[in-house]
Amino acid sequence: FSFFLIAFSICIYQSVKTGDFSVFNTIMQGMFEHAKLATEISIGLIGIMALWLGFFKIAEQSGLISLLSRGLNPLFRHLMPDLPPNHPATGSISMNMAANMLGIDNAATPFGLKAMRDLQSVNSNKQVASNPQILFLVLNTSSVTLLPITIFLYRAQQGAANPSDVFLPILLATSASTFVGLLTVSYFQRIKIFHPVLLAYFSGIAILMSTLVYWLISLPNEQMMQWSANIGNLILFSIIILFLVAGFIKKLDIFSAFIDGAKTGFSVAIRIIPYLVAMIVAIGVFRNSGAMAYFLSAIESMLNWASINTDFTPAIPTAIMKPLSGSGARAMLLETMNHHGVDSFPARIAAIIQGSTETTFYVLAVYFGSVGIKRSRHALFCGLMADLASILTAIFIGYWFFY
Repeated sequence: FSFFLIAFSICIYQSVKTGDFSVFNTIMQGMFEHAKLATEISIGLIGIMALWLGFFKIAEQSGLISLLSRGLNPLFRHLMPDLPPNHPATGSISMNMAANMLGIDNAATPFGLKAMRDLQSVNSNKQVASNPQILFLVLNTSSVTLLPITIFLYRAQQGAANPSDVFLPILLATSASTFVGLLTVSYFQRIKIFHPVLLAYFSGIAILMSTLVYWLISLPNEQMMQWSANIGNLILFSIIILFLVAGFIKKLDIFSAFIDGAKTGFSVAIRIIPYLVAMIVAIGVFRNSGAMAYFLSAIESMLNWASINTDFTPAIPTAIMKPLSGSGARAMLLETMNHHGVDSFPARIAAIIQGSTETTFYVLAVYFGSVGIKRSRHALFCGLMADLASILTAIFIGYWFFY
């Protein structure tokens, strides 16, 4: 409602001021184009969803997911006390988080939608987001990414001298995003985040991440990019083989199990279309009306008034667009690289922001839409707080590393 109302007000103001009402043509054409885009995104998910849910069904029937759930039960018992012990959702949540960390989006989304459906099975009010669902969504929007492969590729394509020099800044910014997101949800849900069991798991994850990061940054730049691009897919394909081998050892009908899982991919992808259309069209209207430009101009004016260094402001469009639209943020990033130079200060800031946060509104629409949730409670606020932490950290670290 706010997106549409603000956009309409801006359009009326511009038309009265200039006498040019063509902005309404732009708005309406953009609405149709964004509705088509939302549908294409949903249809494009069908094959990916069918593929990964098919493999996941084999893992479930072979007992691997149950084994993983038992190993992670102490962690989820404290993070998600409303979730029954050894629930299958812990396995799909873990797979989603692993795919996100490895920067493999085409696997993370199917696992995430599977996890949301598993969590919905124990949700007492099917139209209202439960505490575990909110925590899971916020962890997704905070987007912990160990291997920001796409950012390296964008910078390499634009001729960066050292495409991976934003690796550590991205890791620090995305870690800050996750930490703030987790703290914010913990406040609302009264989670004891500093419980010894949680600290033990977090310490183990931190040691594993630090070891991988230390190894990667010790490599020459070209080797680091090569390993960053390959290690995630290597691990993921190894997991697929593990699923298949486990099914073979259990003497499953692997093909039939795959088909049973894949069938659910179609219905999930179709179910999210209305939610995705609503969100993407609203964001498109807000942007095409010129409201985004006014907002950015107001921010820059405030910074100038406060005598704050504004060298980073060309990266603000990426920061503003990222929670709203992944493709929009990517376009802003490439525009900043082209206009200011790929190794310029604002382009590096924009790259850090792009790699360290997620499209919160898109994730909320897709994940909650896939299970029919209409009331998100505090999910959006917590997700946006994580985004804000990521953006502010990215700017601060950018000055620290590159200014």
